[in-house]
Amino acid sequence: MISVLKQDHYAVLGLSHLRYKASNEQIKIAHRKKVLKHHPDKKAGVAGDSNDDAFFKCIQKAMEVLSNSEKRRQFDSVDPHFDELEQDVPTEKQVKNAKNPETFFFDTFVPIFEREARFSRKQPVPMLGAVTDTKEQVEGFYDFWYNFDSWRSFEYLDKEVNEGSDSRDDKRYTEKKNKTERARRKKDDTARLRQLVDLTLSVDPRIKRIKEEEKQAREAKKKGKTQNGNSALAKQQAEEEKQKAEEEAKKKEEEEKVARAEAKKAKAAAANAAKKARRQARDGAAA
Repeated sequence: MISVLKQDHYAVLGLSHLRYKASNEQIKIAHRKKVLKHHPDKKAGVAGDSNDDAFFKCIQKAMEVLSNSEKRRQFDSVDPHFDELEQDVPTEKQVKNAKNPETFFFDTFVPIFEREARFSRKQPVPMLGAVTDTKEQVEGFYDFWYNFDSWRSFEYLDKEVNEGSDSRDDKRYTEKKNKTERARRKKDDTARLRQLVDLTLSVDPRIKRIKEEEKQAREAKKKGKTQNGNSALAKQQAEEEKQKAEEEAKKKEEEEKVARAEAKKAKAAAANAAKKARRQARDGAAA
């Protein structure tokens, strides 16, 4: 008979296709069908039915676990099918060498994070998204997953105290060992998830796109500053030339004004001299 800890309760009830998504009603229906088919009473008097009796015990154990919310949660925490799927996580080299790395990336990693999301204490969980996601969306995704708070507890795999032992020391020792093992498994799982997120970040095509967009934005900004600087310089030069022209015009106007004043003064002096000469001439003739 398969060890209870190694038994796949969903598989026993024929719910491998649903697993943690199976509703309580679906579990009850599946259990009822299995009982009707494998109940020992239906095999009464039939030789060689020991295997069916053993399987019936598996069916009852599966129902006991999956019909109890706490026990089911503990089993889901160590779901063997989940661990099998985790073997399908690609390497960085496989992603980069794919025929279409971008398509391969999303087709592969989207379902991986959907599986991981069910273990999050915080809901809803941001999913991987699409290649067109904004920088804020991408940063939000990685910020969440780098700080992922998992409810996986691993107590389902705890070892029981040796059967028939009433020793308190045995009980304390087993509890201490179980606690240590849960902590180790929790630490390993956290490290596993961190490696997954690191890998995803290293091959995420959106990161390259965002960096390229930021580079273009910086260059455009730099170019804009240069153009604005050239425009400002040209404006300053124009202002200086205008001011220079105004100063030259003003200087010329002052010079012309002085020249006119001097010409007027000279004309007046000449008129006075002529007047004086005429008067002297009249005085000489009279004498």
